[in-house]
Amino acid sequence: MASNDPLGHLGVRQTARGGELRVFSAHATAVELCIFAPDDPTWIAETHDLHRMKSGIWHITTRSLAPGVRYGLRVDGPTGPTHAFDPERVLLDPYARGLARTPDGDWRGYVQDDAFDWAGVQKPRIPLDHTVLYEAHVKGLTKLAPELPDELRGTYAGLAHPATIGYLKELGITTIELLPVHQFVSEQRLQGQGLVNYWGYNTLNFFTPHAAYATRSAQFGGTGAVLREFKGMVKLLHEAGLEVVLDVVYNHTSEEGPEGPTTSFRGIDAASYYRQTPEGAYIDTTGCGNTIDFSLPAAQRLVLDSLRYWANEVQVDGFRFDLMATLGRGANAEFDPEHPLLRAILDDPALQGVKMISEPWDVGMGGWQVGHFPHGYHEWNDGFRDRARAFWLTDAGAAREHGTAPEGIGSLARRITGSAHVFAHERGPLASVNFITAHDGFTVADLTAYNVKHNIGNGEDNRDGTDNNRSYNFGVEGLTDDPAITTARRKAMRNLMATLLLSAGMPMITAGDEVGRSQRGNNNAYCHDSELTWLDWNHEGWQQDLYRVVQRLLRLRRENPALRPVRYGRWGETVPNATQMDWYNKEGLAMTMEDWDSPAERTLQYLAASTPEFEEFNRILLIVHGIEEPVEVTLPAHEGVDGYTLLWDSSHDDISELVSEHAPGETLAVGPASMLLFRAHG
Repeated sequence: MASNDPLGHLGVRQTARGGELRVFSAHATAVELCIFAPDDPTWIAETHDLHRMKSGIWHITTRSLAPGVRYGLRVDGPTGPTHAFDPERVLLDPYARGLARTPDGDWRGYVQDDAFDWAGVQKPRIPLDHTVLYEAHVKGLTKLAPELPDELRGTYAGLAHPATIGYLKELGITTIELLPVHQFVSEQRLQGQGLVNYWGYNTLNFFTPHAAYATRSAQFGGTGAVLREFKGMVKLLHEAGLEVVLDVVYNHTSEEGPEGPTTSFRGIDAASYYRQTPEGAYIDTTGCGNTIDFSLPAAQRLVLDSLRYWANEVQVDGFRFDLMATLGRGANAEFDPEHPLLRAILDDPALQGVKMISEPWDVGMGGWQVGHFPHGYHEWNDGFRDRARAFWLTDAGAAREHGTAPEGIGSLARRITGSAHVFAHERGPLASVNFITAHDGFTVADLTAYNVKHNIGNGEDNRDGTDNNRSYNFGVEGLTDDPAITTARRKAMRNLMATLLLSAGMPMITAGDEVGRSQRGNNNAYCHDSELTWLDWNHEGWQQDLYRVVQRLLRLRRENPALRPVRYGRWGETVPNATQMDWYNKEGLAMTMEDWDSPAERTLQYLAASTPEFEEFNRILLIVHGIEEPVEVTLPAHEGVDGYTLLWDSSHDDISELVSEHAPGETLAVGPASMLLFRAHG
């Protein structure tokens, strides 16, 4: 599986003797290349037999495989429950780097022209502790952007437009994480309902950009035009100092279950790619109809080859792996953290320095694997998400109903400091990708406005989407003009965003949360390509205020290394690039067990000092108060601390009129359900 694989490349490469095509099929008895007429993609103008080499590789070299030529495969082989060979069916080369669609809806591969001038532009290589992810949909981010020309809205080029880049840079994120951009199609069920797969988690091919996200001029611009637009986007983002991470879906394909469309893998060699029983039943740990079997060498190689292509030839900076527990399942379908593929991704010389982010679960048995991936992966931390939501939302609702919250502040404190109880010590806090929301679920605004999901528009009678939202509407379901409710909701949004951005770990913001975007209570909007899911760039005053809050929090994170340690500290030791932590209660005294655990004592003061390795020494004080009543807090006296400068207070959109300098031992009035950040100085 190494990059110098003696079997050579798969797919088409140009040689002095013409295009060389290599296809893997361990079980095929014959593989035929079909060349289509230049003016009719449905007419087979030429056929050529491929020759079998060792280890299941079939190959041919022919001058007919020139750039721009459309081609397909016909594959024959044995019958049997785990096979689906049909010598009459034209299939896509799994390694095709260009795709085109016929007028009747079929797909054809074409030989790609991948020439591109990077002009010396290099990857930004943002340090992990400075990385702030921004999860966005290529189309949804700019489809309604008023500063973009119409022809660029919702496209790769639109994402790289100076107005879009200016917005992202002004906000302060470092890394844009794009929802799937591998060529995908909508599931048959959605097509039958007149809906679409908007998110893109239904991959047709792992080597081609989704053509519909390119401008029309690129879509109809001939060989290589879509790929050039994609590379141009990456180049311009890199020039601006922004990284590009791709959300990749290797766990299943768009061929769905056994009765689904056969477009590529199933017809080429189903037994070498799909997880099946000996009787041919599909073992589905993804919930999508099929599961790639990563105990098989061909499946492992497919992932590694695809990653190398995007990381090196397209220059992307990292990957977020959808349902990655599936990639770690062995022949017995059980998850193994030392699975050969998981290790190979980290160890591959061609992938060094590439950010690897895991969604550490799937829907199979033993599918929840948070904290169990090897050192080198950064994992979505759903425990952080759930605890932060509960602390600021459902706990508040419970306290209003029952008089007290269900639990104290201790569990939130563990999350704020990097979830050391979840991730092994050697992995450090940056193993945790912290998030409050993602594409899947409520937006941050909807978390504060809806107690239940409202997914009727999805066509499944509101059955789809999770019921475990940990949301709270503060008294009214949906929109309201009640000033008390809107004030409480907006402060809750500030607290949620502050919890995300002031915690140890790698934060991920969902696009639009910085301005309180709503999906009207839909927590599973995967099938809506409309204004429900597109970002609205016309912002009300309170949304502009929230944007400024998020912008400020991101700046404070950059400026205060104590908020973003690289390593976990050890008691009694000075660990480089860690954080030395001291904890105080509202009286400014050391926390007791009651202070940690009591639902009546949901206030703490977190004093964190950096242990510098590359930056100047820094110490901050974070006050977290989780009760909807004000409290008096005595600032702690600590050796080396002479004073505290107020940097931010969630009780206020603007702190410019507040007293900024405070002394140890001074008593402050802290507003209901709020967070305050200070810089401690000596």
